[in-house]
Amino acid sequence: MNQVWIDTDLGFDDLAAVITVAQHPGWTIGGLSLVAGNAPLPVVTDNALRAAHCFGWRMPIHAGCAAPLVGALVTAQNILGEDAMASAGEQLPPVRAVLDALPAVDALAAWLRHAEAPATVLALGPLTNIATLLERDATLAPRIRRLVWMGGSAGPGNHTAAAEFNAAVDPEAINIVLDAGVPLEMVGLDACRQVRVHADDAQRLRDLGTPRGRLLGDLLLGYVRIASPDGRLPMSLYDPTAAAALVDADCMQWRPAHVVAECEGRHTRGMTVVEWRVPRKSTANARVAHIADEARVRRVVLDALAAAAA
Repeated sequence: MNQVWIDTDLGFDDLAAVITVAQHPGWTIGGLSLVAGNAPLPVVTDNALRAAHCFGWRMPIHAGCAAPLVGALVTAQNILGEDAMASAGEQLPPVRAVLDALPAVDALAAWLRHAEAPATVLALGPLTNIATLLERDATLAPRIRRLVWMGGSAGPGNHTAAAEFNAAVDPEAINIVLDAGVPLEMVGLDACRQVRVHADDAQRLRDLGTPRGRLLGDLLLGYVRIASPDGRLPMSLYDPTAAAALVDADCMQWRPAHVVAECEGRHTRGMTVVEWRVPRKSTANARVAHIADEARVRRVVLDALAAAAA
């Protein structure tokens, strides 16, 4: 059984990604650390604790960094709604699980130290918690065997013309992680935009006829409507694509590259500069998702949502 720690700024696509891992028979989740990103940390925490109660999660949940390493927090609430859970109807029930008292960075450090082998981390938001961990104790870097991150882009951005949202929130954190030598696997916009979900996918969840099916169907439809208010256009699938790439190796093809985050540019702050010409021009410090198997990713994610809806 593989174990993973998930670091997340829990909005809906994060929720779907956690479910994708939680429902996979080959994986268990050792803990959940929360970071500000999609929404401020109190909102992210409320989402995570409500989701944990609703779906019966048993992993400990820890609150982490409330702001990026440099500058003020920028959220995606203008796109995802105040609670980062845009819905066509049903919302997460208000009952919450219990937040673990141990701060997220301390909890992740303890988990890494006690892991039987170098461990796997799935990061679904800004890398602030991971960078803070490595700044406090650089000896933990070799304890991370894989860091699968949904973030960055080898081409255009979404938050700005140059920068993907998670990268734009805390680009300094990206460089700290890369400079520490952590094996980064970047699932950026390039790969995620190859995988799309549709209003019909949401309806199939609602048609299961269960309370959680209706909830997940409404949340998925709210997510699809980000692309078009009437739901006619498909919506790219972000965090769950990274989760699928983690649990099913056949979902993704990768390329080695040298990645660095731009921290100074007036128009390019948060841009992930990807040098593909390795080793001729530079030394690879990451694997970058290149080609997604859309049908396979959709099957992994939607089957997990259907199982969680039961």
